[in-house]
Amino acid sequence: VNVPNGYKQTKVGVIPEEWEVVRLGDIAFRISVKNSKNEVNKVFSNSAINGIVMQNEYFDKDIANKNNLTGYYIVENGDFVYNPRISKYAPAGPINRNWYPFSGIVSPLYTVFRVKNENVVNFLEYFFSSTLWLRYMQGIANYGARHDRMNITNSDFMKMPIPLPPLKEQQKIAQILTTWDRAISKQEALIVEKEQLKKGLMQKLLSGEVRFGGFDEEWEEVRLGNIGKTYGGLTKKKAEDFGQGNAKYITYKNIFDNSKININILDKVNINANEKQNKVQYGDILFTTSSEIPEEVGMSSVLLDKIDDLFLNSFCFGFRPHSLEEINPYFARFYFRSFYMRDKISRLAQGSTRFNLSKLQVMKIKIKLPSKQEQQKIAQLLTTADKEIELLKEELEVLKEQKRGLMQKLLTGEVRTNKLKKEI
Repeated sequence: VNVPNGYKQTKVGVIPEEWEVVRLGDIAFRISVKNSKNEVNKVFSNSAINGIVMQNEYFDKDIANKNNLTGYYIVENGDFVYNPRISKYAPAGPINRNWYPFSGIVSPLYTVFRVKNENVVNFLEYFFSSTLWLRYMQGIANYGARHDRMNITNSDFMKMPIPLPPLKEQQKIAQILTTWDRAISKQEALIVEKEQLKKGLMQKLLSGEVRFGGFDEEWEEVRLGNIGKTYGGLTKKKAEDFGQGNAKYITYKNIFDNSKININILDKVNINANEKQNKVQYGDILFTTSSEIPEEVGMSSVLLDKIDDLFLNSFCFGFRPHSLEEINPYFARFYFRSFYMRDKISRLAQGSTRFNLSKLQVMKIKIKLPSKQEQQKIAQLLTTADKEIELLKEELEVLKEQKRGLMQKLLTGEVRTNKLKKEI
């Protein structure tokens, strides 16, 4: 390895000469105080995306057995928690800090540790949100029978090597990355604000509470079954027909997640030349037919692109209007996701553990439609609001990507804080 001047080769790679490599156990110690008197009853979960959260709020229910929490570890404010469960977002499991101003408890499967010197805490937080410790963890893990969990002893975990700059540089690195965090938080807050504004706008425009100037005629009440017809998704398909083939199909998730079909995430399916299957076409409104809760049944999405040989998954159904003059597809995209329509559809959900939707019942729903021109005006305004939010989300991803790249370089010493300050 070619080691540049002012750098040295170590077991964690090439780092600046004045940096040292320490073990986690040198700068932190394990906490293994158990909830033996059952005095703490706030159960924490450590999630890859949201960090340490209250379990009952995160899962909407208690996962832990409330009667048997004596073996759980107590986590105080400021303690770090490692969850060995691996996921797409945390390939070695997440390490997060307890920011709650109170103590809680975590499963004994977790590792809890506390930093000896508060001065290194900010630097460590960024280190654990980077991928630098991943290689060590994957190198020592014994996966055994559980492939979704890192099987690592506490002793090995505390031996994790960490490249540590002098305190002044640690503080500068944390300072620079905190600036990026603030920009990311600001962008996230702006997206939430714009989404709330759009929600309010949808509510008012799609209920007719607010009208555009020049439109004052009554909206026409029609029964869905009178303005279009339904069709089913793919039938008689085997598992091996999916994931490859000459045609594409729309997944349940694509419909559930998007008010308009995202054509960049269509899946492949094999369709034979003589097969009779329903094709999806431009302007079709697609509905999910089942969900775990009634409020999520009948989520809709509209196909706003022209694509040949496109099919629908078996757990959804399509609705094809007789005329796109009567119901504008761009208007339908927002209308069927409005509070008014979601309320009507979720009331039709049937079931106890899983809720289903009957096509027949949906077709009996009465809706109020504005004129073709008013539909167009409403659709244009809401599409503009939507595009603005999409743009803000793209900018957010750019900020996050920039921070990730900068973090990697700062935490390895590839980029030094003194040089960065000059460049800024």
